[in-house]
Amino acid sequence: MTALLNLGFRPFYLLAGTLAALAVPVWALQYAGWLPGENILWHAHEMVFGYAFAVIAGFLLTAVRAWTNRATPTGAALGALVALWLAARAAALVSLSAAAALGMLFALALAWAIGRPLVASGNRRNWFFILLVLAIGAAGLLLLGWPQRAFALGLDLVLFVVAVVAGRVVPAFTINALPGARARRDAWLERAALGALLALIAADALERVELAAMVALLAAALHAARLALWSPLKTLGKPIVWILHASYAWIVVHLALRGLAGFDLVPYALATHALTVGAIGGMTLGMMTRTARGHTARPLEAGRAEVAAYLLVHAAAVTRVLVPLALPSAYLWATLASALLWCAAFTTFTVAYVPILTRPRLDGKPG
Repeated sequence: MTALLNLGFRPFYLLAGTLAALAVPVWALQYAGWLPGENILWHAHEMVFGYAFAVIAGFLLTAVRAWTNRATPTGAALGALVALWLAARAAALVSLSAAAALGMLFALALAWAIGRPLVASGNRRNWFFILLVLAIGAAGLLLLGWPQRAFALGLDLVLFVVAVVAGRVVPAFTINALPGARARRDAWLERAALGALLALIAADALERVELAAMVALLAAALHAARLALWSPLKTLGKPIVWILHASYAWIVVHLALRGLAGFDLVPYALATHALTVGAIGGMTLGMMTRTARGHTARPLEAGRAEVAAYLLVHAAAVTRVLVPLALPSAYLWATLASALLWCAAFTTFTVAYVPILTRPRLDGKPG
């Protein structure tokens, strides 16, 4: 496993996949009463500040090096970052206070790791990622005193990161994979769609439920229009691309359900899981497979393992969100089935990607 600490995506993608495969089924069994203990704060904390933050860390440590042509932590320095993340995961099993403190230290260390090359290179376009990393760490601290507000803010921040990154890469990936596709971006729509998400963050911070609901409905329309410009239907024959489009569609579903939930028309949990399972789960899985393949000099094609993982994670989202929406009486069994599908998706990814993430690049280059 000599290549594991060669670049940030390697350990963090591997650990994220492992955590996702293990933590969700454990929580589901606790929720059903088949295992002792039921701590919804632990479940929420680990999925947002453990899993999602690990993927963000792996992506940024790798992307910043490409954006700036300057080094990000590798070797022992990267190992120290990994150890800090692992310490937070261990602490979460006994004390969320300790986990939140360690999570903030991890956020500070990650912000420093990406901030130095970004500032030194004058890459102002991406400086806001430094603030986003710090904001996610701070939201983790808020979870201790104001859990509902902190969890909402943490999810909002992760949603914003996903939306920003998707807007940059999905159209480009689509055009590169399908030269005939007319995936494009509209400057006005980009500002409006991302601005609506910032307004949603503000409304949640102020706990203005009805305002947040109205903003969410507006944002749903804007993000549906944004996705439509990327030619999603033309990607159906290219799994490594359609996974990104399908996952982005769950953002639209999340925002629509969230708006309805604000007026007590649907359960809020369904909106939450449209985001966490469908959008975040699907988009991170798609980005991890694509960037891991690209940064290890492998073909940008999805094999059987990738396609299976993609289908399983979207089946998990449908089962967790749409089944209980149509059949409220099936809520418990839909939750358990979704957890099983999620576990299968990330187990498939993790097992398939252990050799990719732990072995040197195929072309012999560093990274």
